[in-house]
Amino acid sequence: MSAGVGVTAGGAVDVAASGVGAGGAARSVALRASHVIAADPAGPTGAVTPGLVELRDAVVLVRGDRIAGVGAGAAGAALAAAADEVIDLGESLLMPGLIDLEGLVDIDHLLLDSWWSPEHEARLEWSEAYARDPREVLTPDERATLRRYGLAQLLLHGITTAMPIATEVHGAWAETHDDLLDTARTASELGIRVFLGPSYRSGVHVTRADGTHGIHWDEARGEAAFAGAARFLDTVAQLADPLVTGVLVPCRVETVSDELLRRTAELSAARNALVRVHATQGLDSEIGVLARERGTTPLGLLERTGLLNERLILAHGVYLDVHPDVHGEDRGDLATLAAAGAAIVHCPVTNARYAFWLERLSQYLDAGVTVALGTDSFPPDLIRAIDTGVQLAKAQHGDLGRGMLAEYVAAATLGGAAALRRTDLGRIEPGAQADVVAFSLADLRMGAIDDPIRTLTLAGTGRDAHFSMVAGRVVLRDGALPGVDAAALRAAGQRVFEKLRAAYPERDALAPAGGSTEAELFPPVFPRG
Repeated sequence: MSAGVGVTAGGAVDVAASGVGAGGAARSVALRASHVIAADPAGPTGAVTPGLVELRDAVVLVRGDRIAGVGAGAAGAALAAAADEVIDLGESLLMPGLIDLEGLVDIDHLLLDSWWSPEHEARLEWSEAYARDPREVLTPDERATLRRYGLAQLLLHGITTAMPIATEVHGAWAETHDDLLDTARTASELGIRVFLGPSYRSGVHVTRADGTHGIHWDEARGEAAFAGAARFLDTVAQLADPLVTGVLVPCRVETVSDELLRRTAELSAARNALVRVHATQGLDSEIGVLARERGTTPLGLLERTGLLNERLILAHGVYLDVHPDVHGEDRGDLATLAAAGAAIVHCPVTNARYAFWLERLSQYLDAGVTVALGTDSFPPDLIRAIDTGVQLAKAQHGDLGRGMLAEYVAAATLGGAAALRRTDLGRIEPGAQADVVAFSLADLRMGAIDDPIRTLTLAGTGRDAHFSMVAGRVVLRDGALPGVDAAALRAAGQRVFEKLRAAYPERDALAPAGGSTEAELFPPVFPRG
């Protein structure tokens, strides 16, 4: 255990060793809650999920940007008595801040594109003509609003660390250096911890006028976007902001050339930068394209370009050999990922909405693959993601006892921290970053409380987050973001959404004579009178 106040096996706290109350120390804040999920100093012996323990009527002591101590009962009272300030969270579940490695900073994704038939979905891709001369749908100010809206939503749902997903559908090609610099500044203002990089790609999926699919390549745009991503790493280094870490985020692997992937691997190694890439998420659109056009599999492409290593975060990781739509048997993909030290980002809600399922979380964990969670959806709600994953696990195992709730909670905290190679995140223990979130259990609609994690998962959502702290700074209090005009942001977000929706018809390759309309592309569930 890190230096500082520790919980002993009997629940006692070594206050003297911590220097609590010593003159000249950073200001201390004691967080008191009815339930706390903390690191278990007794170790993993006998635990379903190693290293986590539930404490009742407990206190977490924060000094500066770090956790200084954890105690229950009398030990917690001693911590609270020595603190400069006590924040009583009441009947709440206080747990490590949630880590979302597919944090959606968008408004329309899945809201508009996850309801329709394959033919209809094809109409939401770029047409080949549009790809030759794309435009920015939003102004710079509107793009800034979009990012503020998305980051605020993450915090409002209990997420304290995020790796935002790109919003290239509405851009002229991909994200820019300046887009991400604005994101970094907004994240710092709001107080969320982010791992950022502008997206880049060499090609884009298109629907041709005859209804067939393909990839439109523009190597020059890809080169320019990659240059912006490399420059952004330098910019982040100059910012020296502890809440902002630069990463490399190439788009869907089949839309990035071998050359850019190789250069991504080289830059990642030179700068020790993480790489998140979308791969193993599509059958014909990805696996089929790579087999036909590049003679390889997604993992084969990542390996031959030097990306398959401990710095790789693989978004989705669904279509591996164990999946019934691929081979339906283990031919070594999981072992390859585990040996490389790569992580996957499992997105249960997106999987459900697009109907492509991870083939049993248990197989990945048993093989030693690091699994983090992502929302990749609106709302960015990891509590709903955990619940969706649990119900899927029960169905896949045919066993109500194999919901793997503890494992899903660990993936949303410890798994994300492991993928980020940050042992100071995703846990409540002395020495860890003071990134925590509290979900209220006090609402009558939450029902009876037996186990707080079960109650929150079954009856709650991310909207039950009412308090969070990042690096010791309160960023969510009483369910609101300090300094943010929620009503004005909501109205601005609606205006941006309507402008994004209105742009879809101009990209429709299968439009009838005279063009399509929003009503044709996005019909209501019931006819409107």
